[in-house]
Amino acid sequence: QVQLVESGGGSAQAGGSLRLSCKASGFFDTTDVMGWYRQEPGKARVLVATITSSGTTNFGNSVKDRFTISRDAAKFTVYLDMNDLKPEDTGVYTCYLKYKKLTYYVREYETWGRGTQVTVSS
Repeated sequence: QVQLVESGGGSAQAGGSLRLSCKASGFFDTTDVMGWYRQEPGKARVLVATITSSGTTNFGNSVKDRFTISRDAAKFTVYLDMNDLKPEDTGVYTCYLKYKKLTYYVREYETWGRGTQVTVSS
Protein backbone atom coordinates (compact mmCIF):
# COMPACT_ATOMS: atom_id res chain seq x y z
CA GLN A 1 0.00 0.00 0.00
CA VAL A 2 1.11 3.56 -0.71
CA GLN A 3 0.45 6.31 1.78
CA LEU A 4 0.93 10.08 1.64
CA VAL A 5 1.45 12.03 4.85
CA GLU A 6 1.16 15.81 4.74
CA SER A 7 2.53 18.29 7.25
CA GLY A 8 3.16 22.00 7.63
CA GLY A 9 -0.37 23.33 7.41
CA GLY A 10 -1.61 25.99 9.76
CA SER A 11 -2.46 29.66 9.97
CA ALA A 12 -0.65 32.64 8.52
CA GLN A 13 -1.26 36.30 7.92
CA ALA A 14 -1.58 37.80 4.48
CA GLY A 15 1.86 38.34 3.03
CA GLY A 16 3.37 35.58 5.14
CA SER A 17 4.78 32.20 4.21
CA LEU A 18 4.22 28.52 4.92
CA ARG A 19 5.94 25.33 3.81
CA LEU A 20 4.00 22.15 3.23
CA SER A 21 5.61 18.72 3.07
CA CYS A 22 4.31 15.42 1.78
CA LYS A 23 6.13 12.13 2.19
CA ALA A 24 5.23 9.00 0.28
CA SER A 25 5.76 5.56 1.74
CA GLY A 26 4.94 2.05 0.67
CA PHE A 27 5.75 -0.04 -2.36
CA PHE A 28 6.25 1.58 -5.74
CA ASP A 29 8.87 1.53 -8.47
CA THR A 30 8.68 5.12 -9.67
CA THR A 31 7.15 8.38 -8.49
CA ASP A 32 6.22 10.11 -11.71
CA VAL A 33 4.26 13.12 -10.49
CA MET A 34 3.82 14.65 -7.05
CA GLY A 35 1.93 17.78 -6.23
CA TRP A 36 -0.70 19.70 -4.35
CA TYR A 37 -4.35 20.55 -4.88
CA ARG A 38 -6.57 22.88 -2.88
CA GLN A 39 -10.25 22.62 -2.03
CA GLU A 40 -12.63 25.00 -0.27
CA PRO A 41 -15.93 23.88 1.27
CA GLY A 42 -18.56 23.53 -1.41
CA LYS A 43 -16.10 24.09 -4.23
CA ALA A 44 -14.20 21.86 -6.61
CA ARG A 45 -10.63 20.81 -6.06
CA VAL A 46 -8.17 22.97 -8.02
CA LEU A 47 -4.57 22.56 -9.04
CA VAL A 48 -1.93 24.31 -6.96
CA ALA A 49 1.31 22.84 -8.29
CA THR A 50 2.82 19.59 -9.52
CA ILE A 51 6.33 18.40 -10.30
CA THR A 52 7.45 15.42 -12.36
CA SER A 53 10.37 13.11 -11.77
CA SER A 54 12.32 15.05 -14.39
CA GLY A 55 11.69 18.37 -12.65
CA THR A 56 8.97 19.78 -14.88
CA THR A 57 6.56 21.95 -12.88
CA ASN A 58 3.00 23.08 -13.40
CA PHE A 59 1.25 25.81 -11.40
CA GLY A 60 -2.27 27.01 -11.02
CA ASN A 61 -2.76 30.56 -12.24
CA SER A 62 -3.72 31.85 -8.80
CA VAL A 63 -0.33 30.92 -7.29
CA LYS A 64 1.95 31.72 -10.19
CA ASP A 65 5.07 33.66 -9.10
CA ARG A 66 4.20 33.18 -5.43
CA PHE A 67 4.54 29.45 -4.76
CA THR A 68 7.36 27.05 -5.54
CA ILE A 69 7.39 23.26 -5.57
CA SER A 70 10.37 20.96 -5.13
CA ARG A 71 11.21 17.31 -4.52
CA ASP A 72 13.68 15.29 -2.50
CA ALA A 73 13.71 12.11 -4.54
CA ALA A 74 15.75 10.14 -2.03
CA LYS A 75 13.16 10.82 0.66
CA PHE A 76 10.13 10.50 -1.63
CA THR A 77 9.04 13.91 -0.40
CA VAL A 78 7.56 16.93 -2.13
CA TYR A 79 7.58 20.45 -0.71
CA LEU A 80 5.35 23.43 -1.41
CA ASP A 81 6.80 26.79 -0.43
CA MET A 82 3.99 29.31 -0.24
CA ASN A 83 5.00 32.98 -0.23
CA ASP A 84 3.05 36.22 -0.23
CA LEU A 85 0.02 34.36 1.05
CA LYS A 86 -3.42 35.75 0.38
CA PRO A 87 -6.77 35.01 2.05
CA GLU A 88 -7.85 33.41 -1.22
CA ASP A 89 -5.21 30.71 -0.64
CA THR A 90 -7.23 29.37 2.29
CA GLY A 91 -8.38 25.78 1.92
CA VAL A 92 -7.56 22.14 2.45
CA TYR A 93 -4.34 21.24 0.66
CA THR A 94 -4.13 17.64 -0.47
CA CYS A 95 -1.01 15.86 -1.67
CA TYR A 96 -1.11 13.90 -4.93
CA LEU A 97 1.09 11.10 -6.24
CA LYS A 98 1.13 9.34 -9.58
CA TYR A 99 3.35 6.29 -9.52
CA LYS A 100 4.17 3.03 -11.29
CA LYS A 101 4.60 -0.54 -10.17
CA LEU A 102 6.24 -3.21 -12.28
CA THR A 103 4.75 -6.69 -12.04
CA TYR A 104 4.17 -8.62 -15.24
CA TYR A 105 3.89 -5.24 -16.90
CA VAL A 106 4.05 -1.60 -15.87
CA ARG A 107 0.92 -0.32 -14.17
CA GLU A 108 0.14 3.29 -13.26
CA TYR A 109 -1.60 4.37 -10.07
CA GLU A 110 -2.75 7.54 -8.37
CA THR A 111 -3.22 8.23 -4.68
CA TRP A 112 -4.15 11.17 -2.49
CA GLY A 113 -3.29 12.28 1.01
CA ARG A 114 -5.86 13.13 3.64
CA GLY A 115 -5.29 16.89 3.43
CA THR A 116 -3.98 19.65 5.66
CA GLN A 117 -5.74 22.91 6.45
CA VAL A 118 -4.21 26.24 5.47
CA THR A 119 -5.86 29.41 6.72
CA VAL A 120 -4.71 32.87 5.69
CA SER A 121 -6.07 35.90 7.52
CA SER A 122 -6.05 39.46 6.24
